[in-house]
Amino acid sequence: MARPKPEPVQVVKQRRDAALKALVDGVPYIQFLGIAFERRGDELTGLLNFDQKLIGNPVLPALHGGVTAAFLEVTAIITLSWGLLWEDVESGALTLDALEAGELPRLPKTIDFTVDYLRSGLPRDAYARARINRSGRRYASVHVEAWQDNRSKLFAQATGHFLMPQRRD
Repeated sequence: MARPKPEPVQVVKQRRDAALKALVDGVPYIQFLGIAFERRGDELTGLLNFDQKLIGNPVLPALHGGVTAAFLEVTAIITLSWGLLWEDVESGALTLDALEAGELPRLPKTIDFTVDYLRSGLPRDAYARARINRSGRRYASVHVEAWQDNRSKLFAQATGHFLMPQRRD
């Protein structure tokens, strides 16, 4: 029995990028905040592009605490959702036509989310990465870290618990 010929790398990369774009574009609040995601393999890094509207204290100036919390929570939710989509994207079960038609899984729902503000967020771009501690059929636990210029100097971190959407079979 002959093995099927593997898809060209460009096709797989295009499908991955389209899936991530559809996932992010499906949430208007992500566009409002100016959050983008960079993908390296299956790892995502959230990028909060600086905008003057994100400043909470103009005297310091410092990023608004709500913006920081939202950035961390969005990074956790998109990372969890990306983990759910990864298998379908890699197997080809999720096609570009399906993505364009808006056939994406529902997003996880937040049960609780605790943010530790470690220092003021400066008026510049910020980055975040989420680590999934546990992800089951019904529940997931995630830790998120945010930094600006130096990855070892976090300005915020968070832990969240999420109710996972039921998978369509």
